[in-house]
Amino acid sequence: MGVFPMADGRDDPDIHWVHPQRRGILPLDGFVTSRSLAKRLRKADLQVTVDTAFEAVVAACADRPETWISHRIQAQYVTLHRLGHAHSFEVRNGADLVGGVYGVVLGGAFFGESMFSKQTDASKIALAYAVHRLRAGGFTLFDTQFLTPHLASLGGIEVSRAQYRAHLAQALVQPASFWPEGYSATAGSVAGSVAGSVAGSVADSGRMQDKTQTS
Repeated sequence: MGVFPMADGRDDPDIHWVHPQRRGILPLDGFVTSRSLAKRLRKADLQVTVDTAFEAVVAACADRPETWISHRIQAQYVTLHRLGHAHSFEVRNGADLVGGVYGVVLGGAFFGESMFSKQTDASKIALAYAVHRLRAGGFTLFDTQFLTPHLASLGGIEVSRAQYRAHLAQALVQPASFWPEGYSATAGSVAGSVAGSVAGSVADSGRMQDKTQTS
């Protein structure tokens, strides 16, 4: 339906459904990297895993003074993950979880819900790996809900509600797999695949607006 959930705080018992006039998306064929991010991806000093710490990623996204992720919403995402409909990308520095992003999958659409970063470029690396996997799996829509300067620096754009609905309708009937057969991702392959045009580095900020919060 194109709506997404929010709450007014951790203890808010209500869920508010949002359908903005202008919608943020991250074109899967237009991911932009800065020179520093491309270098960081190739350096491979951080490791990226998938679906190994979904609950920890959601908890980290919610762990801030002001958050839209209520306890109720958090529990629902965990349920969606256990049913196979929600996934996370985890960025690790050794044993430490330093960044990540999670979202919900429907058809060929990935709805990015929130992200966090405890180390420089960690959330950007998570997004780069997400774009790489979604491309390989045949996805056509990466929904970010809102457009922030952080997402714009990575190639994010804003479309009208009508345009978004058209993108969504096509994506929902698109055959896609989050686990494409034979898929593998190395630091070099991700850096080479997603490094489109080069832009200046922008510090992590906002949420997919607050829905993709970074620190």
